[in-house]
Amino acid sequence: MKEHGQGTLVIIGGAEDKKNNCTILRKVADLAKGDKGKIIILTVATDYPSQVGKEYKHLFNKLGVSNIDALHIETREEANDPERLQRMENASCVFFTGGDQLKITSLIGGTKTDKFLKDAFIEGLVIAGTSAGASVMSETMITSGIDDEAPKRCTVKMAPGLGLINGVVIDQHFAQRGRIGRLLAAVAQNPNVLGIGLDEDTAIVVKPDNTFEVVGSNAVTVLDGVNSTYTNVSESRPDEILALTNIILHVLPHGHEFDLHARAPVLRR
Repeated sequence: MKEHGQGTLVIIGGAEDKKNNCTILRKVADLAKGDKGKIIILTVATDYPSQVGKEYKHLFNKLGVSNIDALHIETREEANDPERLQRMENASCVFFTGGDQLKITSLIGGTKTDKFLKDAFIEGLVIAGTSAGASVMSETMITSGIDDEAPKRCTVKMAPGLGLINGVVIDQHFAQRGRIGRLLAAVAQNPNVLGIGLDEDTAIVVKPDNTFEVVGSNAVTVLDGVNSTYTNVSESRPDEILALTNIILHVLPHGHEFDLHARAPVLRR
């Protein structure tokens, strides 16, 4: 797994606390340099951009960030618009809201906005995303699947993501919607890829050295199939139950760390 750039990713499982301590959003604000930073809220994924943009502007204002711009993109033409690109200049953080991850990739994939984000990330930009904005971070993303059932080959549908982090596939609202089956199905299709399941109000902060720290009130589940000994994923009919053996599973709460290179938790004394 190669280095993912000099920037930091904050990948949030959705439904982050917005009323009490706001632990995750406070972390984003701190990484964005607080009152000296500039946050761009990208509402491309949502069907309610004005409402969602105002909500996050208000929240980040309360957390000490004054320079905030909510930016909506509805067409690929807008994703190539010089004026919108100029609005993103000098941002210290770009925050993707929730909604539909396919809207994000289909509208900005391969555009000047996409190139700007990847170039700025290499230079140190913080990129955060919640729910759909979390799924889209990886090279291959989960777009849909059946929740709360035994894993089946048809449990999960995937598509190309933005590719800000490689070697992983991310699922969100994980424990709350019973999504372990579809994440197992995704890992079975390519056991070299780590499956990362993010509970609600829980995030991973991925650092330039490809380690991450868990932040939030619930847990992160990591599924590692690289040493799996058997799967029937290439044999089974779509409605058959998936067989998958010798899978490693890690459950990590707030404060715990994981090394994506070593595929192992970081144990601190």
